[in-house]
Amino acid sequence: MQLTEITPLDDAALPVAAFRAHLRLGTGFADDTSQDTALAAYLRAAITVIEARTGKALIARDFRLVLQAWRWVDAQALPVAPVSVVSELAMRGAGGALTPVDPARWRLVADTQRPRLVARGAMLPQIPVAGQAEISFTAGFAPDWAGVPADLAQAVMLLAAQYYEARTGAVPQVPDAVSALIARWVPVRVTAGRSGGGAGQ
Repeated sequence: MQLTEITPLDDAALPVAAFRAHLRLGTGFADDTSQDTALAAYLRAAITVIEARTGKALIARDFRLVLQAWRWVDAQALPVAPVSVVSELAMRGAGGALTPVDPARWRLVADTQRPRLVARGAMLPQIPVAGQAEISFTAGFAPDWAGVPADLAQAVMLLAAQYYEARTGAVPQVPDAVSALIARWVPVRVTAGRSGGGAGQ
């Protein structure tokens, strides 16, 4: 399985001004954008950690999932949530040719914790021998920062502030306050069975 972020997070989508206010930087700094590049880097680092721990994309962007085999014959969990749309399912043959699959053969189950692609019939289309399935989809809570859930947004601010304060030292551990804020968004790990699996569930 290979997940690729097709449209990386743009700097314009980062809440740099809000982060400056959160840090309560010295008088006059609110009008000084000389540190914005550094502040954006701390925000990116914090967002990366929060997204990795929760399996959620905070701001909407496009991804592509490449698979050599389905997780189940009739369903495939998507590794990032929430998913708003699957734009394409296509099969790439051993020779490299890409063939779109008719959307009438599959559908998206847009679950907040465990979105998945499921078959409209008994099973998903067969992946070509020595080939792969490619799923293109959009995941994220909102197109901009204003739509990010408040607890996740606050977790990013707190963690980015930790990185800012430790900018000349070792990278700090994730604070307990941040872990508490993101706790309800962290997916439950399943070690056996088929939780959240196929079309019949």
